[in-house]
Amino acid sequence: MPLRDGRLSHDIDPSDRAPQDACGVFGVWVPADQASRAEVSKLTYYGLYALQHRGQESAGIAVSDGSRIVVFKDMGLVAQVFDESVLNTLRGHIAVGHCRYSTTGSPTWENAQPTFRSTDEGGLVLVHNGNLINTPELAGRLEPGVLTATTDTEVLTALLALHGEGGPTAAAREILPDTRGAYSLVFMDEGTLYAARDPEGVRPLVLGALEAGGWVVASETAALDIVGARLVREIEPGELVAIDGAGVRSERFAKARPKGCLFEYVYLARPDTTIAGRSVQATRVEVGRRLAREHPVEADMVIPTPESGTPAAIGYAEASGIPYGQGLVKNSYVGRTFIQPSQTIRKLGIRLKLNPLREAIEGKRLVVVDDSIVRGNTQRAIVAMLRDAGAAEVHVRISSPPVSWPCFYGIDFATRAELIAGDLSVEEIRDSIGADSLGYISLDQLISASQIAKDNLCRACFDGVYPIPVEQDARGKHLLEVGR
Repeated sequence: MPLRDGRLSHDIDPSDRAPQDACGVFGVWVPADQASRAEVSKLTYYGLYALQHRGQESAGIAVSDGSRIVVFKDMGLVAQVFDESVLNTLRGHIAVGHCRYSTTGSPTWENAQPTFRSTDEGGLVLVHNGNLINTPELAGRLEPGVLTATTDTEVLTALLALHGEGGPTAAAREILPDTRGAYSLVFMDEGTLYAARDPEGVRPLVLGALEAGGWVVASETAALDIVGARLVREIEPGELVAIDGAGVRSERFAKARPKGCLFEYVYLARPDTTIAGRSVQATRVEVGRRLAREHPVEADMVIPTPESGTPAAIGYAEASGIPYGQGLVKNSYVGRTFIQPSQTIRKLGIRLKLNPLREAIEGKRLVVVDDSIVRGNTQRAIVAMLRDAGAAEVHVRISSPPVSWPCFYGIDFATRAELIAGDLSVEEIRDSIGADSLGYISLDQLISASQIAKDNLCRACFDGVYPIPVEQDARGKHLLEVGR
């Protein structure tokens, strides 16, 4: 749907959004004598393009040539915000970039990233993936009127800019140990690129090396692949990295307490991304195999909800012996129109996004595989659409456990009251969406498929166990906007 300023968003029906991650972050440093050849702004553009799935509300890039920092950001998708002429004006040898989905602060230009602050020595620019849970406490350290935006990222940038002697490294040593929540940060001053990850490592962050020399930091390994960087390693939980002409320096500001987000494996990360040495695609296919063993059914064909359910559907078909097929066709250009659907067109609902292949599904018993059910509206529409197209039976299988609890660490899940699994049983959800049967993979099987130890994963949206306690007054997207 178009935003108020006429730019585009990814939403078809804002009342039934899929789970939204906070953001994608990217940073690159190359030797100054390679700046003209490396074109760091274009590397950052392509890195953000690879991370577009993590945030579609706004995008921005900041570049330093060693003496000054230039920031360009706007509302919209990466390809809408930047073109060749803009990128050609962003010259330098260090860059950071961001694509945003808002979790703290409204989706406005003022809240778009990168955020910039002047310092005694020059400037500081920061991009952030995640969500802080002690934002009011941190904001209380700032003088009234200092904040120009209403995001937790703005608060953190302002605090890091007040570093005095010692530069950003000293400021990070002081501020980050008191910062609670999920934060994968990339920031820079005129001469150095920095990266930091919260002690729990909730959101991913990786370090890569460019073949021609230079370093890249990104939310996912897929972004490294796109720009031709080799994966070196993950930024560790509680680690601060600085990159400049002297090389890569690392130090710890907190002891690691790993709690990586389990939902990254289910939905958030690209399937061609690697987490903890294992491809997300391989994990999702294995989840599908386990789902078939946990919830078998007699059927004629397994179909995915494109594209989120595709890997798990492949695994389900493989383990069950039921043929895999295409039953739904996705319109790849949904969200790329300036025309808001009228009420008449809105009644068609999901058909703007998906359309059934009637000849493939008519008279067949279908297993429909998807990654999650949040509010249930989309699944309800898909089931009805398949029945209208002649499906004999529709059995829904979900490659995650019921999403029953909101996330405060960087996914804009609804409140628990708005989550269909917040107060309905599986059978009640099945009845609500109109399926012949409904099966979710169990939490234990999902964890096992990830090959990560249970104690090293954040599972809060599934089991309500929050690894970082969240005070009531620190909850809410608009907590810095009250009274403004």
